[in-house]
Amino acid sequence: MPTVVQRPAQRYVAERATLAIPDFPRIADRLPPLIGTLAAHGLAPAGAPFFRYRVLHRGLRFTVEAGVPIDGDHTPDEPAFLGELPAGRYVLDTYVGAPGGLAAATEAVLAWGAAAGLTWDRTGGPDGEEWGCRLEVLRSDPRQVPDPAQRVTDLLFRLED
Repeated sequence: MPTVVQRPAQRYVAERATLAIPDFPRIADRLPPLIGTLAAHGLAPAGAPFFRYRVLHRGLRFTVEAGVPIDGDHTPDEPAFLGELPAGRYVLDTYVGAPGGLAAATEAVLAWGAAAGLTWDRTGGPDGEEWGCRLEVLRSDPRQVPDPAQRVTDLLFRLED
């Protein structure tokens, strides 16, 4: 059952791509190098890695970031960049299962929010639906949880202020 939680702002390092669902590994594969680069600079992640959906374009395309939370200062080399997840109220739901079920889990959270009368932090833009903050937080490390059906992902959707 989804819940509403308060989250503080969080700095992160990420890379961004616009792609279709079949091309998603292209951005997902950027997480290990991002984590490795942080480690090479003596920085540990300040939380679980995530995907931040910035724009949902028409035709099942997304502008999405693969990000790693950090504490402190770090200036990444391009194409990586420094960003900040905004503080605020978020709807949180935890999904357990393979990535193929995330779309249905997301739709269930959005339907729950609509039924509860919640207003999401999103706007219509010229390129599609722009989100203030919509996250899939990867709570399971695939090296420790090799079975995709057992992986845990937090879905977080920021609410309008």
